[in-house]
Amino acid sequence: MALVHNPSTATDSVGIAMIIAGVVLLAMLTLYLVGFDQGAVSRTGMYMHELMHDGRHLLGLPCH
Repeated sequence: MALVHNPSTATDSVGIAMIIAGVVLLAMLTLYLVGFDQGAVSRTGMYMHELMHDGRHLLGLPCH
């Protein structure tokens, strides 16, 4: 008689869902910092705005 191991797919699904949620949150934070932050979160004044200026235009976001 052979022993057969069937791994649970429930834990794999939870792990994948957590990774996807983390990637989505990181993408949303990055989009906010590039597209909309005017120094409110970054607390660097216009430094973040100027650093991401070309990225804003590339994404079609207005900045001035």
